Amino acid sequence: MSAESYLSRGVSPTKDEVKAAVKNQSKGAFPGAFCKLIDDIAGDPDYCTAIHADGAGTKSSVAYLMYKETGSYDWFKGLAQDSLVMNTDDLACVGLTSNLMLSNTIGRNAHLVDGKAIAKVIEGYDEIIAKLADLGIGITMCGGETADVGDLVRTLIVDSTIVARAKRSDVINAANIRPGDVIVGLSSSGQATYETSYNSGMSSNGLTAARHMLLSKYYYENFKESFSDTVPADKAYCGKYRLTDKLPGADVTVGEAILAPTRTFLPVINKILEGGRERIHGIIHCTGGGQAKCRDFGTGVRYVKDNLFELPPLFAAIYESGEIPMKEMFQVFNCGHRIEFYVDEKEAQSIMDVASSFNIDSKVVGHVEKSSNGNTNEVIIISSQGEEFVYN
Repeated sequence: MSAESYLSRGVSPTKDEVKAAVKNQSKGAFPGAFCKLIDDIAGDPDYCTAIHADGAGTKSSVAYLMYKETGSYDWFKGLAQDSLVMNTDDLACVGLTSNLMLSNTIGRNAHLVDGKAIAKVIEGYDEIIAKLADLGIGITMCGGETADVGDLVRTLIVDSTIVARAKRSDVINAANIRPGDVIVGLSSSGQATYETSYNSGMSSNGLTAARHMLLSKYYYENFKESFSDTVPADKAYCGKYRLTDKLPGADVTVGEAILAPTRTFLPVINKILEGGRERIHGIIHCTGGGQAKCRDFGTGVRYVKDNLFELPPLFAAIYESGEIPMKEMFQVFNCGHRIEFYVDEKEAQSIMDVASSFNIDSKVVGHVEKSSNGNTNEVIIISSQGEEFVYN
């Protein structure tokens, strides 16, 4: 499953080399779960522990560009939510939705990113933790590290690590995804009840592709520090937009759309799990790998996605750049929904009702079939606008 538009910019959408490097490592206490779980850090045999790390990725480069364009440091604040949510919503896929212990790492080039920017990132952590606390999600900030690593980092990178414990009986294990399940997708775009503005659905995946396919050569000519010199000149900032241009089909600028803080689905997932965990066979976070992410989970199944959401405006603009074919779009971006529930068909409506109570669109986007290859996950089949794409 190669994605040439992404690979040519130095990023692997499928992380095949990483998967090969870790293939001989232990799969943990729940092989097949979305996140690795280990024996309990406190030694309780009825519990297990997750130690999870992720970050905002190259979204920080766009925040830097917006700061340079507008003079406002506020653009750095959302990176904290991006970094946090990329962890929390992975952990929610195994049923961990509260009592989370957070640490963070900020690496910066101090010549370009000053203390005011760092203060905004830390302020962002405080704000999203407080907001989630109001929604019944407990996160404790345990400190972190800010490092000046200008020889390695061109502008800024924001990463987080979360430690959490779970009752083994409460774990949602994606290994239980089975033929006959329907796939309920939760929209990544719009404005949830707990969001203060429109969310483009970008989250924190595919940012390298998004910014180079959308943004114009102006950024190549004026902000060499915002991208790697290993990116070929004909692949760097090939688009037609400035960050302050309006995004077609939406009432936000291109920069605002790209930098929309990654939506957390924690309040939604928490409420759904309160209705009974045993009915949930699996939850998948469509992050790295996009709509093909699910192929890494379940055994002896084939995934069919034939009722996906219409592309939100930001993803439509990326596709309309002409830089990326639709098959690759689904491989790199979430393209409209970022969380998937795998359940019996009779459970689908109750999940959609909960999503609706938070003003989040949802629908059955597909189903699971038995693989013709026995215990091997055969393929993912995505049907969209009269075309069919197969991911082996």
